[in-house]
Amino acid sequence: MSKRTRTIIVGLAIFGLGVFAGIGLARQLGALSGPQTKVLLDNARVTVTEVTMAPGVRREPYTRPTDQIIVFIDNASYEATDSDGKKQARRRAAGEIVWHNKGEAAPLLVNTGQKPYRNLVVTLK
Repeated sequence: MSKRTRTIIVGLAIFGLGVFAGIGLARQLGALSGPQTKVLLDNARVTVTEVTMAPGVRREPYTRPTDQIIVFIDNASYEATDSDGKKQARRRAAGEIVWHNKGEAAPLLVNTGQKPYRNLVVTLK
């Protein structure tokens, strides 16, 4: 094997490693940035927010300030971790609706799927 061929192979190997490292870093940064939110409606009685959860993204736990309705726009696979550290794998189908009461502890969520999923959070005032 010539010196030039070895140089090309080494260069391609380094380039390939850089690409894979960049993809891994992008996934980690996406996971650190949290869910993407967009307010679609906000008035005196209700706020409707579209939430997009990219793969690996975490939604931190919180206490629900009001009653909420969650409408899944896409199929979703995620892991929910409650305040006691208990983890539960969950799947939701597009069109599924979930009710949550004011004051309820919302768990840590992590999108474990390969695709982003979206839902609508309808917050009653």
